[in-house]
Amino acid sequence: MKKVTAIVGSGRKGHTYHAVVQFLDNLKAMGDVDTEIVRLSEYDIGICRGCLVCMDKGEEFCPFKDDRDLLIEKIMASDGIVLATPNYSFQVSGLMKVFLDRLGFAFHRPRFFGKTYTSIVCQGIYGGGKLVDYLGFVGGGLQFNVVKGSCLMTRAPITEKQQHQIDRALAVHARRYYARLQGPAYPTPPWVNLFFFRMGRTMMRLETDDSYRDYRYYEERGWFESDYYYPTEMGVVKKGAGKLFDAVFATVARKS
Repeated sequence: MKKVTAIVGSGRKGHTYHAVVQFLDNLKAMGDVDTEIVRLSEYDIGICRGCLVCMDKGEEFCPFKDDRDLLIEKIMASDGIVLATPNYSFQVSGLMKVFLDRLGFAFHRPRFFGKTYTSIVCQGIYGGGKLVDYLGFVGGGLQFNVVKGSCLMTRAPITEKQQHQIDRALAVHARRYYARLQGPAYPTPPWVNLFFFRMGRTMMRLETDDSYRDYRYYEERGWFESDYYYPTEMGVVKKGAGKLFDAVFATVARKS
């Protein structure tokens, strides 16, 4: 049984919410999947003040005592995550952006490995494709296993033809997502992920120390010595390339 949690960034049970319900129903029809819908409008999430306490000292020192950690616990307890948002002013909804801003520390100290991720964007006119790309980029930065999301045209009134297109898009999307959900949780990293992991950890090791929360986070997990964030099969070529990346970035760090 896989657990999939959909986090919805719309303020009402409109097109975005109903698209999520349909997507999750498609997943459940394919196999043993337990689902939950989390509506951000029902949670207390303060707007980030940019105080940097979460970055410098740790997220546990955030001055807000709200529902952020409850939402993170839901993510950690899930095998799959879906972020769904309407297209508001050519960007994700305010609710969704506030939530993502409060996860800023997790881009520095990733923890969502092994979880399948995707997005659903609903719009009336234009621009949602860029939001799908943005949310995919966010998912990669948070170290989810990313499945490309869907942008749905949901301007009312929805015609029979448009509904058929929505149904088809969500069915195809659900099949792609389900296949990835059933795949290896910890795949061999693509080249770009390996590159940025080796760059980040090498620069951090040489330019910071244990007075930095990020440094301690990496040290506690053995990431300064590991091939990657998590144990995974990596061929001779990638292992060799990883060592080369370390050497190059060490040279750059010393020169700077």
